[in-house]
Amino acid sequence: MEGDSTLKDAKRAVRGSVEAYGRLIEREKEYLYRTAFLYSGDEDAAVEIVQETVLKGFRSIRQLREPALFRTWMTRILINVSKDYFRHGYHYEQELEEETAYEEPGITAEERMDLYEAIRRLPEKYRTVVILSYFDGLKQEEIAFVMGIPRGSVSAYLTRAKQELRKYLKEGYLNG
Repeated sequence: MEGDSTLKDAKRAVRGSVEAYGRLIEREKEYLYRTAFLYSGDEDAAVEIVQETVLKGFRSIRQLREPALFRTWMTRILINVSKDYFRHGYHYEQELEEETAYEEPGITAEERMDLYEAIRRLPEKYRTVVILSYFDGLKQEEIAFVMGIPRGSVSAYLTRAKQELRKYLKEGYLNG
């Protein structure tokens, strides 16, 4: 079972196994890239964010107290790296191409681009909860851990984010 091998590799990585860490990253690379892309909106930025996340994770893997939470722990690192990336002005102008790999069924490329643009316009804390909840499928408890905030704040942020998204999309291309 993959969950068992992931847990075993996480435990081995905490004990210092470079090979086990490599296997964990191989399993999580698409998830990490997708999350970084949704956060940044730029393929180059997403690659840089993932690379820095993997490096920071490797440097601090021995601090992982709960090996079963490896993915959540890496997500927390990725979000922090993303914040640093944008705080220091390293990000590129966001360019979404129609052939983006993350297509949502039932919406056109223009609608998808409008949605991504609206998500990027959200304040950082709202953008983060939307990406982690709707794109990565994390539960509110997991999001609270990743962001280091109470679960009630996650719920409030999601509610406010949806209100903001409705406002952005209403005044934008989709309904304009």
